[in-house]
Amino acid sequence: MANTVIGVYDNYSDAQSALNALLEGGFSRNSIRLSPDQDTPDARQSSLRGTGQADDRSEEGWSIGKFFRSLFGGEEENEHAHVYSEAVRRGSYLVTVDADSDEQGDRATDILDRFNPVDLDERSTQWRSQGWSEYDRSAPVLSDSEIRQERSMYSAQSAQDMKGGTLEGEARIPVMEEQLKVGKREVQRGGVRVFQRMTETPAEESVQLREEHVKVERRPVNQRATEADMAAFKEGSLELRETAEEPVVGKTARVVEEVVVGKDVSERTETVRDTVRRTDVEIEQLGAQANAGRTGTATDDTDFRTHWQTAYGHAGGKYEDYAPAYQYGSKLGGNEQYKGYRWNDVEPEARREWESNNAGSPWEKTKDAVRYGWEKMTK
Repeated sequence: MANTVIGVYDNYSDAQSALNALLEGGFSRNSIRLSPDQDTPDARQSSLRGTGQADDRSEEGWSIGKFFRSLFGGEEENEHAHVYSEAVRRGSYLVTVDADSDEQGDRATDILDRFNPVDLDERSTQWRSQGWSEYDRSAPVLSDSEIRQERSMYSAQSAQDMKGGTLEGEARIPVMEEQLKVGKREVQRGGVRVFQRMTETPAEESVQLREEHVKVERRPVNQRATEADMAAFKEGSLELRETAEEPVVGKTARVVEEVVVGKDVSERTETVRDTVRRTDVEIEQLGAQANAGRTGTATDDTDFRTHWQTAYGHAGGKYEDYAPAYQYGSKLGGNEQYKGYRWNDVEPEARREWESNNAGSPWEKTKDAVRYGWEKMTK
């Protein structure tokens, strides 16, 4: 049965990674959509084109509004349509997959879950606690700074929940690990096919044949007839027959060879090697928090750790591998030299300095951490 699977992501890179993983997993490009397809406010506004409107059916291209009408059968006021549209307005990204079967739907869900999707039920509950009720198509999309501010609120709330600040009793953090299970199945590896055909070849044998022929001779005789001659002096007849031999062919069948077909069975042991994942929980004692001004760096790394868990935790490794990048970005954000600059203006120089001093830590791997440290200090 055909169905549609939707993943919601706060980071464009996570959404793009999920799309690429779906393509590698065998899904066709025509069955996958990423909206917005670019990390810009204009792209978010364009993707929301027609959401909740009944008179935009003539618009060309794909939009979330058209998609929801096709998905929910024209129910423009469907609660899901409001929540998904609001998520895009607030800076999230939607990856949608058209699955032809339940098995494909389950496989798509497994892939989408690997790239830090947003718990939209929890997120919409937070919106409602702030007074939101439904998507307003006249409301503008959030700016980059507004999105960062809202995400910071989510991160702070999540960190507070993790530390038990708003919970009564216990906060439980599961430690999970994967186990490798190897089975076996029977596959065809080739074989033999035996044909039995009949052929004819010339054969010959020599045989001696006997023939009889009647020979008649007349000889002149002049002598007195004897009593025997007189006894034979009467009418009569004498008959002699000729005989001959001819070859008679007969065939007998004999078994001269056997072709025996059978199977030899052998067993072998093969070692299967793969990787399994495990989550580890690290405990760190924290001192008193200190607020940082523009001229310093952040001394409380709680937000950095929360961002690392969201942006990098799925890839493995440790927060300590990225801590220098967060601190470097924080240092840049507090540098008066860059006061009033936008990140896009600062990034080339930041990259050059980072790669010069951190040869073993690629910029593409750590740039999100540097940027987050920068934004943390420039808000």
